[in-house]
Amino acid sequence: MTYNKQNRKLFTKPFIKIKKELKKNFTVKLSPKEEFIVKRIKDQTSLLNKNNITRTSAYLDFYQRHSEIHWAFLGHMVSRNGGWNMTDLKGSLLSKLLTKKEATSFFTFLERGNWLIFQDAYPQFLVYEESKLNGQNLFHLLPHFHVSKFMVAVWNQFWQDKDPYPLAIALIVNEQNYLEKRVINNPVFKKDVFGTIEFKIQDFLSMNQILFPYIRNKQLYLSGQTLNHFLNLHERILLGKRLYNILFNNRNILTLTEKWAINHPHTASRKDYWPQIFNDVNEETPGRLVKARLKSCQLLPKSPRFYSPRLEYAWKNQVHQDAEVGDWYSNWQVIYYLINSKEHVGGEIEHEYCKTLERLELAAITKKALSFID
Repeated sequence: MTYNKQNRKLFTKPFIKIKKELKKNFTVKLSPKEEFIVKRIKDQTSLLNKNNITRTSAYLDFYQRHSEIHWAFLGHMVSRNGGWNMTDLKGSLLSKLLTKKEATSFFTFLERGNWLIFQDAYPQFLVYEESKLNGQNLFHLLPHFHVSKFMVAVWNQFWQDKDPYPLAIALIVNEQNYLEKRVINNPVFKKDVFGTIEFKIQDFLSMNQILFPYIRNKQLYLSGQTLNHFLNLHERILLGKRLYNILFNNRNILTLTEKWAINHPHTASRKDYWPQIFNDVNEETPGRLVKARLKSCQLLPKSPRFYSPRLEYAWKNQVHQDAEVGDWYSNWQVIYYLINSKEHVGGEIEHEYCKTLERLELAAITKKALSFID
């Protein structure tokens, strides 16, 4: 991130306090009661960290209890997209473009990231909830979950000023830095996922759209953003800020998106938001001639819907190795990300996403045709 004089002028007292907090040592010895709280939170987090469905639901449940924690809803919606990406690997289009081995590698990568973020973020939420119940700041417990000292400082400030924006953006910064070392720079994922032609094609086809569905006047709309440089930490953080702005800078859109999320339990099938185009039952006839069936977000007459399975039928629950221990935080200037640029983000993405589906379908048809030639 670029740090300049303009940024320094925006550096307010809360940020100065966070900067001072970051110089402290937050690790303290726990009382027996606090040790019990830590164990209970670890057990609860582990119980809810089984798969994308349980994680995504847990975020929404927490947000409904504590709507001041904006990231919980943003995390819920982004995690929904993670689930859709997982089941896409077994759906009508990507299953024609990837080998089974490649699909498994992509799923392992998506699942590991989803699991890691939850086991880091959710204990923070439960410590906050425990603090509210007890009427006292308990964020000194966070280092016992290997949470970054950056987040301890931000939570301490949030406890004082109750400003939801810096906390939400801090959580975006934290989780993306947390993933950088453990997923993005993981040698296995570099070789099996990021190094593959398919990943480069995915980036080229702009298949990294994050969608926020909502219904207005009985019609479904999609807002969201596209990430074109997934491997760039700075770009992922800026994307997170834009996604936050789409949801929380427009009260009407937020309310409608919340309503949609509550009324449509997450299954990880894209049928959740577009049942007229996707189905969790495979309608395709084996051996049928593969031809285009989608035009401008409408299926051509008598065309089967695209197969988009529920997660439970696509992938088994995974057993994960413990998260790698280590704090990503090293430079206080990361605080500048927390400054609100008040950027207006429109978020209209439906047309772009429809074009992506059409490109994907064309790629699948082309690959099928080439296989006949071979």
